Amino acid sequence: MKLLTVNLGRPTPSEHTDAEGGTGIDKRPVDGPVAVTAPGPHGTAGSGLAGDAVVDLRHHGGDDQAVYAYAREDLDEWQRELGRELPNGYFGENLTTSGVEVTGARIGERWRVGPRLLLEVTSPRTPCRTFHGWMGEHGWIKRFTQAAVPGAYLRVIEPGEIRAGDAVDVVYRPDHEVTIGLTFQALTSRRELMPRLLEAGEALHEEARRKALKYAAQQGR
Repeated sequence: MKLLTVNLGRPTPSEHTDAEGGTGIDKRPVDGPVAVTAPGPHGTAGSGLAGDAVVDLRHHGGDDQAVYAYAREDLDEWQRELGRELPNGYFGENLTTSGVEVTGARIGERWRVGPRLLLEVTSPRTPCRTFHGWMGEHGWIKRFTQAAVPGAYLRVIEPGEIRAGDAVDVVYRPDHEVTIGLTFQALTSRRELMPRLLEAGEALHEEARRKALKYAAQQGR
């Protein structure tokens, strides 16, 4: 299991967002080491990767979305379905991985990336209109949701530098069954799964926790 590339984005104008400054979704592989730290609270802080742009702080960035990872294997599946090349970073991911089970990663699972960086899985990515516009594919949000391979957001537990080729090791795996895939379905197409998200405990992204608690209360659970 390893990093194929570390990808950083610069602010790019876009007609598909109302955020001043456009979007940072256009991420490209970089050479050399990249420092990764906890960026700070949601709403005021951006990416955990030095030099990476997060423009719309209302919906992106902050400690629980410090790093976004997507599997090259899943990008390859999308390439075949869409009939077009999808280079590393094209989905806006910071880390393009090889051999890492991203959709099956459990909330709270911890990854050692390179010699020092320690990350913790928090939540799936949910598609937005900026992503839809960037992809330029008809019905993209519906297609992405139905595929249910969303990639994973991670928080920084221990900072460190990373670079392409670094090993990715799963050093902790919690004993619940709340995976990225299950969480994504609960938040999008299968709301009856929402109460199960609470099994992930404090590791769950705070927004997802609030939604799960609200749903459970409405259902009298």
